[in-house]
Amino acid sequence: MDRPALGRPMTGDPPRAVVLGGTGFVGAHVADTFADAGHDVLTVARRAPAGHRHRFTALDLGGTDPGTLARLLDAEDPVAVVDAIGSSWGLDPARMAERCTRPSALLLDALRRATCRPRLVHLGSVLEYGQPVEPADPRRTPAPDTAYGRAKLAATRAVLAAADAGDVDAVVLRLVNALGPGLPATSLLGRVAAALAPAARAGVAARVTLAPLEARRDFVDVRDAAEAVLAAAGRPVTGRVLDVGRGEAVPVRALVRLLVEVSGVQATVVERAGPAGWRAETRWSCVDPAPAAAALGWRPRRDLRRAVTDFWHDELRRYSGEGEPAAVGPPRQRAP
Repeated sequence: MDRPALGRPMTGDPPRAVVLGGTGFVGAHVADTFADAGHDVLTVARRAPAGHRHRFTALDLGGTDPGTLARLLDAEDPVAVVDAIGSSWGLDPARMAERCTRPSALLLDALRRATCRPRLVHLGSVLEYGQPVEPADPRRTPAPDTAYGRAKLAATRAVLAAADAGDVDAVVLRLVNALGPGLPATSLLGRVAAALAPAARAGVAARVTLAPLEARRDFVDVRDAAEAVLAAAGRPVTGRVLDVGRGEAVPVRALVRLLVEVSGVQATVVERAGPAGWRAETRWSCVDPAPAAAALGWRPRRDLRRAVTDFWHDELRRYSGEGEPAAVGPPRQRAP
């Protein structure tokens, strides 16, 4: 069942949205975008960061039961539920499944039990495709080669099966790497910014040492990605998988150079040789954004320079103690 375009209920109260994982990097921007569009937003996560702007419920989806979540959803009666739950790099397959697959399965169980019928927007990952040699195609059989990709693919397949059975009203958005304000400190650009910020403050040169920058990846401004989620909450796209990206495989080395340029810091970037057999976790990624444009009426509005510039300015404010950065999640490496 497809929902009509989102709007305010006849009661005059604002429509409600629930964002699971709504305090993380992507989830927080999604929550902000729904709120800016007039929704009353509830974010759900294990803990709330300081300065969080939305209503919040603490809930560990890895340890709760579906009945508890179903009751929460019925109490909210939302028009949309966004599954923005992610995980960290480096976990073993069992832990990765616990962080990425189990919470999504619990959410599906809760939605089957609930009396409300919201649109579920499940956020998947480009890593579900594995290592394609051309733009990824949702019609092909994915072959993920990372624990994160396999765990996210299992969650996506569960969502699609539930939608096909008519148990839930759901769509899957597979996101590429997101950039913008609040990018985690342990991300590639986060590590570069950590070296540049004190140098910018002191007016001195900086030296940045990184692993080999060999990869080419599709990147999108996180605020554009959040706008795609908002569009997917009301469009007739039930049961579909749509890729959200810019459709460009950008050299990560060029992205680092762009951040250095934007910062204005005189910096030397050194690429340290990796260990024997080392390779980037994902050497190449790219998606075709045309299906999402057609189905959602969505296109990325911000170029990568703006994403990197806004990220840098946000980092400077945080480093200078002038306020909390926007949409900062727990200090861990987030996968797309």
